[in-house]
Amino acid sequence: MIPKILLSIITCLSFCSGQQTIFTTPLSPRIANYDIDVRLDAKTRTLFAHEILHWRNTSSDTIRELQFHLYLNAFRNNRSTFMKESGGSLRSSKIEQDGWGFIEVKKLVLPSGEDVTSALQFIQPDDADTDDKTVALLPLVHPLSPGDSIKLSIDFTDRLPQPPFARTGAKSEYFFAGQWFPKIGVYIDGKWNCHQFHATTEFFADFGVYNVRMTVPEQNIVGATGLQVEVKKNGDGTATHFYHAEDVHDFAWTTSPEFVEFKGKAENVDIRVLMQPDHADQGVRHVEAAKVAIEYFHKWYGDYPFPNLTVVDPRRGAGGSGGMEYPTLITAGTIYGLPDGLRTVEDVIIHEFGHNYWYHLLASNEFEESWMDEGINSYTEYQIMNDRYGPEGDALDVLGIKGNILQLQRATYLNAATIDPTIRNAWQYYSGNSYGVNSYTKPGLLLTTLHNYLGKEMMLKIMRAYVARWRFKHPHSKDFVAVANNVSGQDLDWFFNQALYTNAVLDYSVDQVSTREVQKQRGYDYTSSTEKADSITESSEKITEASAGDSTMYLSEVKVRRLGTFTFPVEIEAVFQNGEKLREHWDGNDLWKIYRYTKPSKLVSATVDPDRRIPLDINFTNNSKTVEVQSLGINKTAIRFMFWIQSLLDQPEWLNLGTFLQQLF
Repeated sequence: MIPKILLSIITCLSFCSGQQTIFTTPLSPRIANYDIDVRLDAKTRTLFAHEILHWRNTSSDTIRELQFHLYLNAFRNNRSTFMKESGGSLRSSKIEQDGWGFIEVKKLVLPSGEDVTSALQFIQPDDADTDDKTVALLPLVHPLSPGDSIKLSIDFTDRLPQPPFARTGAKSEYFFAGQWFPKIGVYIDGKWNCHQFHATTEFFADFGVYNVRMTVPEQNIVGATGLQVEVKKNGDGTATHFYHAEDVHDFAWTTSPEFVEFKGKAENVDIRVLMQPDHADQGVRHVEAAKVAIEYFHKWYGDYPFPNLTVVDPRRGAGGSGGMEYPTLITAGTIYGLPDGLRTVEDVIIHEFGHNYWYHLLASNEFEESWMDEGINSYTEYQIMNDRYGPEGDALDVLGIKGNILQLQRATYLNAATIDPTIRNAWQYYSGNSYGVNSYTKPGLLLTTLHNYLGKEMMLKIMRAYVARWRFKHPHSKDFVAVANNVSGQDLDWFFNQALYTNAVLDYSVDQVSTREVQKQRGYDYTSSTEKADSITESSEKITEASAGDSTMYLSEVKVRRLGTFTFPVEIEAVFQNGEKLREHWDGNDLWKIYRYTKPSKLVSATVDPDRRIPLDINFTNNSKTVEVQSLGINKTAIRFMFWIQSLLDQPEWLNLGTFLQQLF
């Protein structure tokens, strides 16, 4: 890491000469590079900005046009694709009456000095909504040959939505600017990949170097992607905060005069937490959660190649900007008086930091393969939460109530298990619920299932290899599967083909169990030789019982069935009255399997997946069966459930928890 004084000198020289700043050996291709000067008008929540875009054609094609994301235009009216799909509400937030947001390109100039602003045209590559202005196309008078670069000068104005809506916006003195600048799309596979902004899509971009100067009220504190180079007071009540970031594919920033700063360090990563004053008592808790996230990811999945992490606590009423990720900058979210045992803070910070791996280091296409970020990240979130805070109450441990994050997520999965396959364009799922299940929950469960099947150490090897091989690239689903096959030494296509490309559900059940006494040997064949000789003349049909000293034997039977179409190897455990336990291994391919045992002890019960290693199973209630009807378990569960409900009703602060969680997720 270069000392800040030297960094400031080099950056200043770079800006004075108009050249891009590069200090270190590039970790990424650095295709899209930005120098941006932006000034905030806090009264009107408006950004006035000038951008210099340096873009390089790394393809083998001649480029005849450029395409740009103008994400903020999703909030300029109620006719955009985003607003139509969301119904005007997202994360429990709605734009206020005069709170519309937008981005307008005021001037666009080519390197030749030619003003081509009028040539910029809105396109809709995903639908026919001509009211949508989130993607723009610029024809090039002079096409770019392979290896050519272009430098564009862009003046633009933003109005941030109020309150923060869909990750970005303003609320009184608090501002969060995400997806706020004209952002070039990705030219890949022989075409531009530049989708419209949908209610259920996030982002996709190329890596580059960012130099951003943000001018805000002098009393304001700023947090942003990258490293702060300098702060300069301008003598007019404003100050300019200069940030530099390398090998990132996005840049977000926040500012407020009310932030309370907390600091920490983990694995040589500087942690900075910006808390709201009414949540300041939770500042240390946020720092500690960030430490946990950094240490686990560093140890389990590989090096975090950046020197810092900033965690932002959104203002009250600005929950729409909470629970979001950007390179080296994440937002969390909390409520006043949140008990320590309700670990939403820890869970959100671990999840959002995880995106710095699965969204940032490995820049997969969230428009088209959202599971590769959200789903893989959910899996690693479950593993870390369970290892650090688990196993029973990793998510919730309050007033005797314990909640495991994996089981809580299973409940979500069951609501939309069969609607869609995991992989499809994010805006083309049946519903927002199906998008959430197939992007977050189901992939988290299927990777946990694979984890349990292969073993923890093998899964860690796969994940580490995936990070090492695909960091600073754009991996696809097939690339992840290829790494899993290669590292495990197995052909796992049978698993991924079902898990990713179909809506097949996994459901194995114990259908019937029985046990009965084996009849003692009777009949002519089992008569003693002496009796046979004595009786042969009397009657050839005389039957006698075998010796009364023979031990009593029991014939037990276990019938298991595959009720779903997803096939997967399972274990079956049979438990006998004398304490004996037998494990069977079934490949799970047939529709049913019968196991029979002749033993001197009665069968008590049988269970499919006795260790609960297959969280992808949609119905745990049919996984076991006892020979004798049991009511104790039902009564115990009912009593415990009633206790939970009564406890919740007795705690007024819990009434706002549902809204809080909706805002975050």
